[in-house]
Amino acid sequence: MAAPMLRGRCLGRCWALACIDSGSRHGRGAATGFTSSGKRGQSFVAQQPLLTAQKSRKGEHKWAAVVGLEIHAQIASNSKLFSGSQVHFAAPPNSLVSFFDASLPGTLPVLNRRCVEAAVMTGLALNCHINKKSLFDRKHYFYADLPAGYQITQQRLPIAVNGSLAYSVCVGKKWRQVITKTVRIKQIQLEQDSGKSLHDELRSQTLIDLNRAGVGLLEVVLEPDMSCGEEAATAVRELQLILQALGTSQANMAEGQLRVDANISVHHPGEPLGVRTEVKNLNSARFLARAIDYEIQRQINELENGCEILNETRSFDYKLGFMPEPNLPPLLLYDTASLPAGADPQQVINIDRIREQLPELPSETREKLIQQYGILPEHSFALLNEVGLLEFFQNVIKETRAEPKKVTSWVLNIFLGFLKQRNLAVNESPVTPSVLAELLNLLDRKVISSAAAKQVFEELWRSKGKTPSQIVSERKLELMQDEEALERVCHAVMEGHPQVVMDMKRGNPRAINKLIGLVRKVTHNRADPTVIKEILEKQLSS
Repeated sequence: MAAPMLRGRCLGRCWALACIDSGSRHGRGAATGFTSSGKRGQSFVAQQPLLTAQKSRKGEHKWAAVVGLEIHAQIASNSKLFSGSQVHFAAPPNSLVSFFDASLPGTLPVLNRRCVEAAVMTGLALNCHINKKSLFDRKHYFYADLPAGYQITQQRLPIAVNGSLAYSVCVGKKWRQVITKTVRIKQIQLEQDSGKSLHDELRSQTLIDLNRAGVGLLEVVLEPDMSCGEEAATAVRELQLILQALGTSQANMAEGQLRVDANISVHHPGEPLGVRTEVKNLNSARFLARAIDYEIQRQINELENGCEILNETRSFDYKLGFMPEPNLPPLLLYDTASLPAGADPQQVINIDRIREQLPELPSETREKLIQQYGILPEHSFALLNEVGLLEFFQNVIKETRAEPKKVTSWVLNIFLGFLKQRNLAVNESPVTPSVLAELLNLLDRKVISSAAAKQVFEELWRSKGKTPSQIVSERKLELMQDEEALERVCHAVMEGHPQVVMDMKRGNPRAINKLIGLVRKVTHNRADPTVIKEILEKQLSS
């Protein structure tokens, strides 16, 4: 049987990092005035305080938790998996629907080449074996936003299998205590998304939007190798970064581009695994961790109270839920050795060629940052985990004379702190990399003190368009260059605080810091603390 026809690839990659949130059938978001469908899995967010599942009260048996994940990532493609309809978030309802998406009689699927290449690329990045032959199946179930009454997926023979995902977790209070763990990847499969049902409770009606029907998804199935919410959330975040680096998915859960279902069970160590339950529609990394830990504790409480855990899962038995897709022949892929002579490059996908085009992955980027700039491992994680922060940091580095460690401190502590306080994204900051670089240059040349630099930074947020040099000049924040004048100020401060001077002579380390602070207050933070200390020690010894 011939390989399925491939539609032309959709060019372009999205490299932006993103947050985590929910959407669609595996996580439906509700519009104003509507509530999402409560069927096929309701949104689960734990509202009660969490307890650590592995901890048990004195005299009781310990519990072990087992967590596996099913992750659905929307493929970054301009068109859908089996039709030419465009993919665009927040388009007017039912404006991006082809005859095939609406399941009109006589319409047939045409496979999107870009989606296949994205699946192969993702599989290679996750150390998977790429099946040169994979199959499409029909998963039958009825729902209003699934016009055909079935979903086309790859359950029996997916495009990629037997991979692994390495992720780092903190084992102590300090990020320097980091260990690397690995979760096995059972399979990666191509499948089409469903539409979206919006339930208007006020009018007692359901509205259907088929814009999302047929959008290409990568389902990444992780084996149950994790034991708590933190591990699961960290693994999902690492996968999100990899997908974004590859450009195979924007992985923005706020727009329904990354959805996570968690399979959870508990058991006593050494005993058979417990009955699992599935928690669906988790809407952020933080809620993912909380919901999993909450479900672990809930199961422990149920079992310790003599109750049973019900088996709740979205998996379909092959005999009950799946059949081969009759309109799509097997998907055939090739490597360089098996590539047919004279094959049409538009109809054939070469696995080796995709492998050669793999970009730098997040783990490699973090290692390069540590080696190139001498920053701490935890700082490399922080720079990658915030959307656009790494690019901002690197642009500052290009334009400043300041040491990389100083730049890192300002970007992660001052700049990122301001963003968090105001709930802004990096690209919404009024302070550009060039502006921050100029400020750090002033600090590096000792034109201003660290305290003055922070004042300038605060003013930059309020006065868009002004440069650091203008603010320094207007507010007279330059460091005092007249050492004789500074000596007179130091002498006056010591004269006015004899008890502090006496404490300093007795060796009290806090005394000199107090004097430095008093001098800086008199000089409106325009004096260099290092110079102040030298003058005070000189005057004290004379």
